[in-house]
Amino acid sequence: MKVPFYDAKPYDRPFFVKHGEGQGIEYLFHEFRLSAETAASAAGSEAICAFVNDTLDHACLGRLAASGVRLVALRCAGFNQVDLKAAAALGIRVVRVPAYSPHAVAEHAVALLLTLNRKIHRAYNRVREHNFSLNGLVGFDLHGRTAGLIGTGKIGKLTAQILKGFGMEVLLFDLYPDETWAAEQGFAYAPVEELLRRSDVVSLHTPLTPETHYLVNARTLAMMKENAYLINTSRGGLIDTGALIEALKQKKLGGVALDVYEIEEGVFFEDLSHDVLQDDDLARLLGFPNVLVTSHQGFLTEEALSEIARVTTENLVRLAKGEEMLPGTVVNPAN
Repeated sequence: MKVPFYDAKPYDRPFFVKHGEGQGIEYLFHEFRLSAETAASAAGSEAICAFVNDTLDHACLGRLAASGVRLVALRCAGFNQVDLKAAAALGIRVVRVPAYSPHAVAEHAVALLLTLNRKIHRAYNRVREHNFSLNGLVGFDLHGRTAGLIGTGKIGKLTAQILKGFGMEVLLFDLYPDETWAAEQGFAYAPVEELLRRSDVVSLHTPLTPETHYLVNARTLAMMKENAYLINTSRGGLIDTGALIEALKQKKLGGVALDVYEIEEGVFFEDLSHDVLQDDDLARLLGFPNVLVTSHQGFLTEEALSEIARVTTENLVRLAKGEEMLPGTVVNPAN
């Protein structure tokens, strides 16, 4: 089975080639993204493989269906880039990789916190220029401080356990709390308003849904403790970027670390070092000395990439054999 593979990067290919070999799956790697304009490249294929910044709207899905596509295999956990109603109506199943490596993202969230707090990124740049001054590099002990985690899925739980290891008090908020797990770990759930008021560090670990869109906005930012840190390794749309910029300009926050951004299309995963950045909000964020941004790399470990390739390939093999998809991977069954 030949499977068009969109938004391909050099770090993707070895893992998917390895898992596809001997399974009858041949990936056709395309560096361009999938959209209504590029959907014709899937002609004659039963399935395609897409990523977070591909645009699978009604127009794109309609052209995929007309080309014979019956399965969209997302090599990510999120699926907000897909019009699920349109996919179901067109007879296209959508599958994802729900849990490739929660450790990878949890560890990256903590790495961002440590880097932001101890100004490692700024110190690194100074020393490379032979500037060994310590001025402006003061952080604080995480031990004894309070961390507030919004979202307690697998990644949120692992992050909570890591921060507990630093000796932090951990507060939790989730629309569907796991009280049994929290009690076993010595954590407590709290209303989101209380969490924001008490936390020295607020870390986001919830999916992007209509209920969580702009969860962090002018109102909730005003509730946060003065000089608190905000960490987001989940989805960019959880934060109202304009409101965040205003809070930073007013020196309301101590710092912000983002691995995701509200509008990643055309920026994240790309080399724009020789271009002028057209996103004014992102350019403004990068201009703040207390803002740290990484380019959606929380998933980027060998273990995570291997698991993403394994699960995706297995579902494609099952499609070819007429078998059921892997349990827990189906986002929507086709009509």
